[in-house]
Amino acid sequence: MKVNIHLLENGKHPQKQTSGSSGYDLFAAQKCVLEPGKVQVIKLGFIIEIPLGYEAQIRSRSGLAMKNQLFVLNSPGTIDSDYRQEVGCLLMNLGNNSFEIEMHMRIAQMIFAKVESVEFENVDTFLKDEAEGSRTSGWGSTGVLG
Repeated sequence: MKVNIHLLENGKHPQKQTSGSSGYDLFAAQKCVLEPGKVQVIKLGFIIEIPLGYEAQIRSRSGLAMKNQLFVLNSPGTIDSDYRQEVGCLLMNLGNNSFEIEMHMRIAQMIFAKVESVEFENVDTFLKDEAEGSRTSGWGSTGVLG
């Protein structure tokens, strides 16, 4: 799949670090300090054109999450195929210390995924509710122990 990209000021191409990587590392296109408990949109310095039927997902980098408690807040953040503005990353500092984001620091990763288009059909009942394995209970109803 080919994805068109336009680099903006301070932008850098997303990069895979190994041939087996699923995600493309994303680089900060700005310097800033993210204070404890704060959220900030970090500019990534590019615009992409994702083919119809696909999306890009922005996710946390495990090293930053583990070592510095820095997370992509709405992980995964979705970039739709029709979005044509600068891509940004919504980061939150859940740690106790300020975190300095340097220019071109790897702060997140981007994964591409196929998206199915669905057609919704109005129904009066769900016949599958009575099928084996169906349930109508809510969040947490299956417990946490195996």
